[in-house]
Amino acid sequence: MIATALPTELQVEVTGACNLACKMCLVRYRPKLGRKSGAMCFHVFRDLVDALPRLEKLTLQGLGEPLLAPDFFRMVEYATDREIRTGFNTNGTFLTADASERLVRAGVDWLHVSLDGATKQTYESIRDGSDFGLVTRNIRGLVGAKRRLRADRPTVQIVFVAMRRNLRELPDLVGLASEWGVDSVWVQNLSHSFGDTDPSGSYMEIRRFAEREALWQGEHERAEAVFDEARRLAEREGVEIRLPRLREPESPAPLPGGVGCHWPFEGAYVTHDGKVQPCCMVMGADRVVLGNLEEAGFEEIWRSEPYEEFREGLRPRGDPPEVCKGCSLYRRVF
Repeated sequence: MIATALPTELQVEVTGACNLACKMCLVRYRPKLGRKSGAMCFHVFRDLVDALPRLEKLTLQGLGEPLLAPDFFRMVEYATDREIRTGFNTNGTFLTADASERLVRAGVDWLHVSLDGATKQTYESIRDGSDFGLVTRNIRGLVGAKRRLRADRPTVQIVFVAMRRNLRELPDLVGLASEWGVDSVWVQNLSHSFGDTDPSGSYMEIRRFAEREALWQGEHERAEAVFDEARRLAEREGVEIRLPRLREPESPAPLPGGVGCHWPFEGAYVTHDGKVQPCCMVMGADRVVLGNLEEAGFEEIWRSEPYEEFREGLRPRGDPPEVCKGCSLYRRVF
């Protein structure tokens, strides 16, 4: 069965450049990209969006910090003018008062801010180059801009990447979210084990980090106790919270159509330099590339033989691609 319908969801890495060097992110372990050289051009973005008439949801993020993209606000406004639900995740360092107001006025649907600790020491030890005070002020400023403009959007969410080193601070973070007026806290595990990569190759450092820090490696009872405390506090404070699984289910509930993962059938991920990948969970444009917008149009890539071969491995009785086997989303522990 060929996936003839074009996707309704798309994730675009508007820039590969970032001002931070987070320990769980591939950016830390790769050469830095410049703000201009690492950004997607507006005309490439526009042509991509225009090629998808059924597009309903657009996520403007990837390995870089979206607010570093020179054409970022132009991209946001182009998408929201088309009434496409649009949002992104940011590290929060460039979420100034002016930026917050412009994003609220543009009608951004959701805005997620990464905050992996409730204290300056823990947060800044994970995200090298970060400033806890600045980011927390910017979060409060965003909530304030939304209230001042009497807007019901964007949904403001804190994203907490749970690791052994920061787990203990999750309940305190829920308390801060309540104090600031944040809508929800999304807790996730590390996105990939990188178990499919060469242990001594270019992914060695991030693979070793995952082995040391991932909650799925053990200490489940400790993590479950912290999750329970955070859940009780969130319920009491009226903060929505999402918590991940810690163990892979023995018999995971089948997805619609019986596929192992829905993403390659419903959406795609496009890097800042036009590489088309099945999803953002791959982390690394050298791992799985199904096409390049410099060589073919999106529709041609979407319906190509390499794309269909990738999907085939995720269908019932298929052999999952190696890159999927270490993915937290595929393993249902994201």
